[in-house]
Amino acid sequence: MTGLDLKTRAFLLIAGGATILVLFLRAAHAGSVLIFLMSVVAMAALAAVVSEATAQLSQHLGTGVVGIVQPALGNLPELFFSIFALRAGLLTVVQATLVGSVLANSLLVLGIAFMAGGLKHGVQHFGTMRSRMNAILIVLSVAALVIPTLATSPAGPASGHAEGLSVVSAIVLLLVFAASLPSSVSWTLEMEVPSPLREKWPAWLAAVVLIAAGVAAAFVSEWMVAALVPAMAALGLSEAFTGLVIVAIAGNAVEQVAGVQMALRNHADFALSLILNSSLQIALALTPLLVIISHFIGGTHLTLVLAPLLIAALGLSALLDAFVVYDGESTWLEGAALIGLYLIIAASFWWAPRAAF
Repeated sequence: MTGLDLKTRAFLLIAGGATILVLFLRAAHAGSVLIFLMSVVAMAALAAVVSEATAQLSQHLGTGVVGIVQPALGNLPELFFSIFALRAGLLTVVQATLVGSVLANSLLVLGIAFMAGGLKHGVQHFGTMRSRMNAILIVLSVAALVIPTLATSPAGPASGHAEGLSVVSAIVLLLVFAASLPSSVSWTLEMEVPSPLREKWPAWLAAVVLIAAGVAAAFVSEWMVAALVPAMAALGLSEAFTGLVIVAIAGNAVEQVAGVQMALRNHADFALSLILNSSLQIALALTPLLVIISHFIGGTHLTLVLAPLLIAALGLSALLDAFVVYDGESTWLEGAALIGLYLIIAASFWWAPRAAF
């Protein structure tokens, strides 16, 4: 495995071993809880491998696309999981997972990065224009969920048209996302991109690892969904908590280690780009894309009409993120505030009855 450092080899071994173990457990008709938990481990490790392979491949494509391509392909595990879950009719799990992925990145991971970087380097600085644009796009993504939810309420003007309004909103979000790409690439080019943390891989190796991890993630996602419902029943977990916390963290938190490492190296601009771009691409690209795809794959159609508590969690997250990044500075205390809000939101869903969502 020339070109792979020790940490990457460890993730590959964990991902491969967990994937094979899940396959073995399914063949042996093991308990759904054990299959689900091992699938979570496999998904987390595969997400980390996909993220690392994408970052390595991006180095061969040019620094201007690193901050765009890495978060985009890094969201492959969430895409596969959401498709299989929608085909199984698990709409609440998918909605909670997508919201949870945004919260995990913009609150938990960003908070850890700010806290770790602030404790080591003090006040850290990043470009205000870029951070303000991120704040605006985050608020837009929340508004795109709030408006369909309110408009399709029993007394709303679009009552009974949740699917149609969701498709229209999804198309608008995708157009906004496409319009934001040139400026995102331009800002990435202007950044002082740090030297790679690890030895640079050959392009063929990065491509092979990325394809293999992506295929494995697709299989693990299907197995995870198959074990999801009986595992939730056995563990007494609601669909909302399972998607918002467990699945979302498995698909996002591990892959964002690079953002935290950038903050520790005092590359705050690059850390912010990696972490928030992932949130924005889930909100502005992955979610609306799934709304459209859901009409062609069979199963439940994904809509942008969410439960009130999910809307409130997204809104508070967007508000706090905007306040924190708008001045172009971050401190460890701001990071602690982001983590604190995430923990409160996660705890609020622990007791959520399934019927409430």
